Amino acid sequence: MKFIRFVDQHQVTQSAIGLTLNEVYIVPFENYVDFYYHLKENETTAENYIKENGLTPISIEEDSLDVPIEADEVWASGVTYLKSKEARNYEATSGKLDATTFYDKVYDAERPEIFLKSTVRRTQGPNKELYIRSDSNWQIPEPELGLVIGKGEEIIGYTLGNDMSCRDIEGENPLYLPQAKVWKKSCSIGPAILLPESIADPYELSISCKISREQEVVFEGNASIKQLKRTLDELVTFLVRDNDILPGTVLLTGTCIVPHNEFTLAVGDVIEISSNRIGTLKNYVGAFQ
Repeated sequence: MKFIRFVDQHQVTQSAIGLTLNEVYIVPFENYVDFYYHLKENETTAENYIKENGLTPISIEEDSLDVPIEADEVWASGVTYLKSKEARNYEATSGKLDATTFYDKVYDAERPEIFLKSTVRRTQGPNKELYIRSDSNWQIPEPELGLVIGKGEEIIGYTLGNDMSCRDIEGENPLYLPQAKVWKKSCSIGPAILLPESIADPYELSISCKISREQEVVFEGNASIKQLKRTLDELVTFLVRDNDILPGTVLLTGTCIVPHNEFTLAVGDVIEISSNRIGTLKNYVGAFQ
């Protein structure tokens, strides 16, 4: 079962649950966190909630989808996959992959790399525009599994995220990481939140990415969450340690899908990040006016 938010014909944002957009059930909760803990406190499931309340299904259009959760903060993990480590090393050494860098160290270290990626006003939902920086010539999307964090260290849902990145800025100097990662409309999440009750093992999830330019596919890639170097619980533990994390915070867990080194995003590109259980997060590439 998935949780979504959409804009109805009266331009009112609604919350709903369902398996497909052809059959969703509106629920009277403004945010996912309240809905999740309502189910937990009443020891019921989303499927039972539908039956117990006699909800009637409706059909909605994909372009009506809104961001599934307005997270005050979106955090991200770096160098959590071997592919990511190799890409960061390539950037930092101008292609001299035989050199050892700090990315090798963090990949094997006890402490993971975790950084603040986005805030609610910088985060876009499905079918919305993402910007590329005006001062970067090497930019890519980073498809990632997103964890919705509840109270304490509880993982209360799974979504998809696009951690837009500037490879040239980060490669020039690791201290430029905030500028390589954070700017206006530099992050998206969605299209839905998969409830934990609906998946026994999140490591069975897979992610794919497709980038189209002028209606032609210019990049495709896929990966499995099983390739993750660290556990999901481990990443959450380090995020919340001595930190002030509100329920509904989203943690992106790193990428294992990196376009070839000659690729950079261009205005007009369409990015589609998909998961076999969560859906497809589609965004359009734009630029600052």
